[in-house]
Amino acid sequence: MTAPHRPERLAVSLKGFVASLIELVQVRLELITVEARDEALRLTELLVYGALAIAFLTFGIAFLAVLLTVLLWDSHRLLALTLFATLFITLGVVAGVIARARMAEGTRLFASSLDELKRDRDMLDR
Repeated sequence: MTAPHRPERLAVSLKGFVASLIELVQVRLELITVEARDEALRLTELLVYGALAIAFLTFGIAFLAVLLTVLLWDSHRLLALTLFATLFITLGVVAGVIARARMAEGTRLFASSLDELKRDRDMLDR
């Protein structure tokens, strides 16, 4: 009497295992989707504020350079123009080096998902 019920219990157990596995994969995929959306929003916000900052700082520095050059026009115009050109080129090079270093660092996109998947794998290895 117990022999016919055993395959049913095994089928029910396998069905439960598959359902749990599917649910686990679904939750992990939803986490990846949320992380991707958050990262896209963060990058968009970063780009907008970065572009605004660059535009306003560029205008401010350019007008300051023109103002100081006009003030020194009669006595030291070449010195003023040389100093500003050197300053702007130096700042551009420094910004380029920093940008290159940041790009080389990479991103932590999907870090939480990868951590969760590692935990899942560790749980299955036990």
